[in-house]
Amino acid sequence: MDTKRLIVFIALSFGILYFWQQYMEKQYPQIKKPAVASSVATASGAATATASTAAQPEAGRLAKGQRISVTTDLLQAVIDTNGADLREVKLLKHGDSKDPKKPFTLLQDEGEHIYVAQTGLLGDGLPTHKDVFTSAQSSYTLADGQNEVAVRLEKVTANGVKIAKIYTFKRDQYVVDVKYEIVNASAAPVTASAYYRLIRDGKVENPGMFGTHTFTGPAVYTDEGKFQKVDFEKITKGEAKYVPSAKDGWIAMIQHYFASGWIFSPKDGAGVCTPNACRYEMKALPDNMFAVSATVDIPTIAAGQKAEKSVGLYVGPQETKRLDAVAKDFDLVKDYGMFTIFSKPLFAVLQFIHGFVGNWGWAIILVTVLIKLAFFPLASASYRSMAKMRQLAPRMEALKQRHGDDRMKFQQAVMEMYKTEKVNPLGGCLPMLVQIPVFIAFYWMLLAAVELRQAPWEFWIHDLAIPDPFYILPLIMAVSMYVQSSLSPPPPDPMQAKMMKWMPIAFSVFFFFFPAGLVLYWVVNNILSIAQQYVITKQVEKQTQLAKNS
Repeated sequence: MDTKRLIVFIALSFGILYFWQQYMEKQYPQIKKPAVASSVATASGAATATASTAAQPEAGRLAKGQRISVTTDLLQAVIDTNGADLREVKLLKHGDSKDPKKPFTLLQDEGEHIYVAQTGLLGDGLPTHKDVFTSAQSSYTLADGQNEVAVRLEKVTANGVKIAKIYTFKRDQYVVDVKYEIVNASAAPVTASAYYRLIRDGKVENPGMFGTHTFTGPAVYTDEGKFQKVDFEKITKGEAKYVPSAKDGWIAMIQHYFASGWIFSPKDGAGVCTPNACRYEMKALPDNMFAVSATVDIPTIAAGQKAEKSVGLYVGPQETKRLDAVAKDFDLVKDYGMFTIFSKPLFAVLQFIHGFVGNWGWAIILVTVLIKLAFFPLASASYRSMAKMRQLAPRMEALKQRHGDDRMKFQQAVMEMYKTEKVNPLGGCLPMLVQIPVFIAFYWMLLAAVELRQAPWEFWIHDLAIPDPFYILPLIMAVSMYVQSSLSPPPPDPMQAKMMKWMPIAFSVFFFFFPAGLVLYWVVNNILSIAQQYVITKQVEKQTQLAKNS
């Protein structure tokens, strides 16, 4: 009976995985041939509104001018004098997916992938991202002992307004300060607004299994609307819903492991959405490009006066500690999916332990031990029930022989035996049921955690975020599952018994494609479960023998 329940349980599990795949594909579809259209920002539940930044120039093709290179301890950046845009960012501490020896490229304006950060000014004769700036030099480096390096680009308008756009790169920081300095040398007051946007193509990665993949696309955060992410397809269809304006917040472009974001309400400074609210917009552009932007008003600048506006730009990995320091709830760009409630605290514990052991693999092992200790009483009760059922196997076989093909009487007799011996036939399933939420939370945590990307454990495991290259851990897991099944009550039916022997091998095939960190968790959990189950089984056998002898 327990074997049949196990088979039904596994069938239901695969059914859930199938429907989960369908749900995820519906929620985060792959972009195929998006139409050229502009989405219109709407507040949640509100009617369609006029685009808040309609005055912004369209992206068009990314024209190139003089290239200015910037090198810090964390970044290699390229600024183009055409628009003074940030056109390229390489992360020196994170290896490329195909060649870990090369730095990972996040922003770039050429090749198959386009992803850049732009700004511009709106106002009479003021420069947009299409105007050409000048720079005093073409290369900047953060020198030893230097905490920051500033890159100044300048533009003078036809009516004499002097514009400076200053990028300040800081040591050990992925946040770049972008400041506009406007000197009104004309005879008339200047009214201006600054827009900040991120432009990216619509290519979506799918690093997970069974349709599970982290979110790729733009997001807006405000205190009113909280975290609102919108997939590319909804933007194309004009169905994007988010709060279109607020006096706080940030915008971001998210992809697996990495993110960029314009921060209008930083944690360590004053917000910039004054005197009026920031106006947010998501839109589709030609050539499968998408933009998320915000427009900020600048107070009127009288003749002979000067105004400044600074906004932080985050370009880097989704490292939890760094995200927490940027802005309120900016860590939400780290996509744990619908399992955030489990995965986020699980990662917090993992990160805490990693602070002591300095190795993510050993941290996973220690977290597994802690989880096992937390569920120790429940697992003990379950294993005790399984041990008792194992002892009842000969009596169950005798009942089967006695009642023959009369399954009704056989089932009644078995249930009566369970009642007399005070055995819960479902007790043995509890350890598996308890592990499922933790297993899924671990999967999403490893899928989203850039901290584990290219992080080694020991021996042959050089990256805990990808499958074991030699499939040794999945093979050990298959053996552990086989040993664990041998400690379970044997099914009375010979065919079912054969199925139980082959099931661990068949089930372990899926683990050949799971991240090594997840398989490591499962292997350690199985080994601890085997030890616990073995000890409890021996204790029950000893107690039964003592009861017989007394």
